[in-house]
Amino acid sequence: MCAAVAGLCGCQSSKVRISGRFVGSEARTIYLEEVSPLRQTIVDSTMLSDDGNYRFQLKEVSGMPSLYNVIYNGEYIPLLLAGGDRVEVNAVGSLVRNYTVKGSEESELLRRFYQAFVIGAQRLDEIAQQFAAAENISEERQQELMKQYTDEYFRIRREQLRFIVENPASLAAVYALYQRLPGDVYLFNGDSDVVYYRQVAEAVEQKYPESPYVQSLLSEVARMDARIDLSSKITEMSYPDLEMTDMFGKKIRLSSLAGKVILLDFWSAELGTSNALNADLKEIYARYADKGFEVYQVAIDTSKPLWITSVQEQQLPWASVTDLRGRASSSLALYNVQQLPANFLIDRDGSIVAKNLYGKSLESKLAELIR
Repeated sequence: MCAAVAGLCGCQSSKVRISGRFVGSEARTIYLEEVSPLRQTIVDSTMLSDDGNYRFQLKEVSGMPSLYNVIYNGEYIPLLLAGGDRVEVNAVGSLVRNYTVKGSEESELLRRFYQAFVIGAQRLDEIAQQFAAAENISEERQQELMKQYTDEYFRIRREQLRFIVENPASLAAVYALYQRLPGDVYLFNGDSDVVYYRQVAEAVEQKYPESPYVQSLLSEVARMDARIDLSSKITEMSYPDLEMTDMFGKKIRLSSLAGKVILLDFWSAELGTSNALNADLKEIYARYADKGFEVYQVAIDTSKPLWITSVQEQQLPWASVTDLRGRASSSLALYNVQQLPANFLIDRDGSIVAKNLYGKSLESKLAELIR
């Protein structure tokens, strides 16, 4: 009965067991590392038995798959583990080249990508070493090695992209997005790689909506969108333009206020810390609105009802807009906003002349700009 309704009653096990056998090395200690979007932490270690067996057991593991590394003899095996998993990881000889995984579909899928990627990277390193070590190498041999390297490099890249496209709803695809060959900065082609990130982000969000990796992916997509958006805009203003929707569904561009002194203000109804600041701003707005002062206020929220209620209750008289993407909003990346609230004051010529001004400081600057 418990198994049948585990997803509803929450009685699914939160324990994870990892066991197996490693042979072919003199190393005896094996480590288990937990990997989050922010840090990597060794959570356990154990000694191999005389015949190479080992075992880990974790408690209170989320039902959402998370990334762990089994580390042994200077190599590591990535696993995607969820509460209730009973995983067997075995290897003979080279850990990465020969390991197998049983008991976790996500971990097995990850093995298919990771093993091929690492073996390919090792092959590139071997070719590079041959090139560097050769003395009095002929030009013909140089060209041969360079061709081998180039062919292998692009083969790995094609397989990496194919894996991502064919498995977008897997957390293994998230892992594959961030793997780089030596010297590479981008997955493939800079910010245009956003097509792959977006495909994975949308698919993983559908399958694992509560995964901690979803928000990181969405933020990455937002940053890439913002950079593309910024580089594609051709305007006379010296500030990045924005276009967002107000509570009535009307799209409003920041640039539509050009020619006025504009306060671009970032806030959040969900945080509930901006009521007093909005009250002060309303007083300043009342004194300067008819002299050419406007406010373009961006709500960094995800709840439309909460945002609309807050705007109505506070009777905010200016352009109040949002994209309802919260911290994944591309506007934050465009203006490099690290914390809320935040604001930018733009003069009539379109130049950002000040930031994070409130109360008397804001009014003093406005008096200087509006004469």
